[in-house]
Amino acid sequence: MDRSKIRVLFSAEAIAQRQKELVSEIAGTNPERLLVIAVLKGSFVFAADLIRAMDAAGMAPEVEFMSLSSYLEGTVSSGSVRILHDVESPVADRDVLLVDDILESGRTLTYAKDLLSARGARSVRTCVLLEKPGKRAINLQPDYVGFVCPDVFVVGYGMDVAHAWRQLPFVGVIED
Repeated sequence: MDRSKIRVLFSAEAIAQRQKELVSEIAGTNPERLLVIAVLKGSFVFAADLIRAMDAAGMAPEVEFMSLSSYLEGTVSSGSVRILHDVESPVADRDVLLVDDILESGRTLTYAKDLLSARGARSVRTCVLLEKPGKRAINLQPDYVGFVCPDVFVVGYGMDVAHAWRQLPFVGVIED
């Protein structure tokens, strides 16, 4: 696919600026024993930049990864979520920040949030790069939102189409 057909929706500069603001908001809650859990695969770039911004702000979160799927083989959510890779660290009595790339139906993040709460997390907050409020199937309000996104298919900054375009430093839309 031709990169020139990708229109920038959120630039690398806008994302970096918004991350600093998000870190300031997160730090303002004075988290204890903060565990950042990146929901793979799409959030890996956002989570990496977010934890580096946390470090620059004097925070020292621990980092874990979770891989969840509600899509299985299709492109539309199946409605049920399964764990492909679970966190290895205990979450009991810790403040947890779930980081995901995009919040659409809310099923995956709600599942993860409920699971971590049941495991005894002191608090579980959510931070998403993009939110598509019109797509919500579950009543979940994220704690921290990078950008409200129009209802378009986006790529870049960790998000892909058929495993392509994750490496882009911005969030874009493929134009026909």
